[in-house]
Amino acid sequence: MTSNAHSSRSRSFRNHPGAAAVALAASAALLAGCSSSSDDTADDPLAGDKAAGGTVVVGSNNFAESILLADIYGEALKAKGVKVSYKPNIGSRETTYGLLKNGSITVLPEYNGSLLAYLDPKAEQKSLATVNAAASAKLDSKLTLLESSPAEDKDSVTINAETAKKYNLTGDSTLADLKDIAPELILGGSPEFQTRQQGMVGLESVYGLKFKSFKALDAGGPLTQAALKKNTVQAADIFTTDPTITKEKFVVLQDPENLFGFANVTPLAYKSGLTQEAVDALNAVSAKLDTKTLLDLDSQVQLESKDPLDVAKEWLKSVGLD
Repeated sequence: MTSNAHSSRSRSFRNHPGAAAVALAASAALLAGCSSSSDDTADDPLAGDKAAGGTVVVGSNNFAESILLADIYGEALKAKGVKVSYKPNIGSRETTYGLLKNGSITVLPEYNGSLLAYLDPKAEQKSLATVNAAASAKLDSKLTLLESSPAEDKDSVTINAETAKKYNLTGDSTLADLKDIAPELILGGSPEFQTRQQGMVGLESVYGLKFKSFKALDAGGPLTQAALKKNTVQAADIFTTDPTITKEKFVVLQDPENLFGFANVTPLAYKSGLTQEAVDALNAVSAKLDTKTLLDLDSQVQLESKDPLDVAKEWLKSVGLD
């Protein structure tokens, strides 16, 4: 993988301006939901004070999925008798990483490849193990990565239901299955997707895909979603836990060559703030969480307007971690 891939990943919906308004709107709506845990939520998410002795402070970035994951982490810890407080909806990685370093936050949901790209934009991402090793090597000495989950939230080539039916493609189909079909399809995505290795350049060099044409839209946002729904484009760059996938019955194609890098949900922690029991509880969450599950949980919150704390509790109960 080239550094361009990491540049693309680091500009995912967690950072790219095209979705900022959507993310902020979703986050604002979700804060009311998070208030159901108001008894153990800090008033000021940017407060720099260290946690009281024995309290694990669970932070989240300012987008809906991060808030949901933080609730999952917090409730899993509470189930093991750990005292928890929340600092939700803080902001971007630039802010949360600093709060982790000074101990104001004890644990935060992260994405391993995106974190590595932040710490070392030139690092290659060849496997889950090498990504985590490289990220761990670049971390501040007071921080540690816990075990990564199979769940990923990253770029993908996704097709609409009409195209999937026409060409007999399913969720088990891979990008390689498009080789003979691509010349009949219009691909949509952000303008930069057309020129990036982690985009059309890599799709051709890695998978041999040559599409009929490319339509410049936005980075996995409403323009891309609408064009795919209307069949203006038949394939598009959509983030893998976007609830639109569920709503519109889109099909995400598998990427066995890892063209789009790694973005596994991984707890990032302040070492001295966690007991072994707390580490074990968070690793148990990672072991149960996969992309399909995360997509379903995101859909419940963002499409069905469920309280993220309620969704977190219900899922933990369903997998025996409550």
